[in-house]
Amino acid sequence: MNTYKNNIPQIGKVEFISIRPKKKEDPKSCESINVDPSNGIEGDHYTGKSGKRQVTVIQAEHLLAIASILKKDYIDPLLTRRNIVVSGINLTSLKEKQFQIGDVVLETTGVCAPCGRMEKNFGPGGFNAMRGMGGICAKVISGGEIKEGDLVQVKAP
Repeated sequence: MNTYKNNIPQIGKVEFISIRPKKKEDPKSCESINVDPSNGIEGDHYTGKSGKRQVTVIQAEHLLAIASILKKDYIDPLLTRRNIVVSGINLTSLKEKQFQIGDVVLETTGVCAPCGRMEKNFGPGGFNAMRGMGGICAKVISGGEIKEGDLVQVKAP
């Protein structure tokens, strides 16, 4: 079974980036972010926290599924309150692994479960629509810049 779990040839791509400068403030989209192991994302309100949720990542494919469940045509990625939207790679396959986005190395620390804010952002059922599709949390192992269009792949051992 581990042979299959460790075989991740897919390479994803960063589709969208956002930060939240202050707690409970609406996220703001940006074309790039700077990250470092001590502070996480520069300018994000989680800067300097425990490190387990320095960066949040969600799959673009899951935004389509959430929209379908909620009978909507489109889900604005800002409403998910995640930092990075990626396509083309299954984030669950990155469990207990380090992965690269551009030159930055991140390590999955767990799932990014939805919060009650999803009911406000998406309407009734928003919380449950995102369950199992809220993405992952990660800590920064090696910092640098992450830009829209950067590749996402498992870090070679």
